[in-house]
Amino acid sequence: MIMNRLESILEHNRKFVENREYETYMTDRFPDKKMVVVTCMDTRLTELLPRAMNLRNGDAKIIKNAGGIVTQPFGNIMRSILIALYELKATEVFIVGHHECGMTGLNPDVVLEHMRERGIADSTIEMLTNAGFQLDRWLTGFDNVRDSVEKSVRIVSRHPLLPPGTYVHGLIVHPVTGKLDLVVDGYTGQAV
Repeated sequence: MIMNRLESILEHNRKFVENREYETYMTDRFPDKKMVVVTCMDTRLTELLPRAMNLRNGDAKIIKNAGGIVTQPFGNIMRSILIALYELKATEVFIVGHHECGMTGLNPDVVLEHMRERGIADSTIEMLTNAGFQLDRWLTGFDNVRDSVEKSVRIVSRHPLLPPGTYVHGLIVHPVTGKLDLVVDGYTGQAV
């Protein structure tokens, strides 16, 4: 019998717990390095970025989304940053974009076509559009990763609820080598 993906995960998890492999990862909910990292969900960064930044389990709160971007000052990403700063003892924010990001040049028309191919009815898309939801804006990526990082740093650093004295840095990581390029030095507030 062939196991499906869920069964495979649950079987692995049973052994993981039974063999007490979790003990290697034990920590508490407070980031040891008092950092919040906002980055992309790109699979190439899953292990590479923490290693490139010298982060181990428990060192930082890592928030991931498509593009590693903060688009709304009162959206979920910003709320998560604020919770990490106020409730989880983080003191610095790192916005980390990456080269070769899939959000670069993302075309909303192509995304909508892929939605249709996967079974979303035109009537659903029309209903959302007629209700005033701007799908094209919502599904648009960015043209330049550096500009995207700078914009996200601006949104976070100028937020009215950001604790005074919070450093907000901007970096770009190479998804193959892990090389970090500084974009915004949060200590000086200057783009590099």
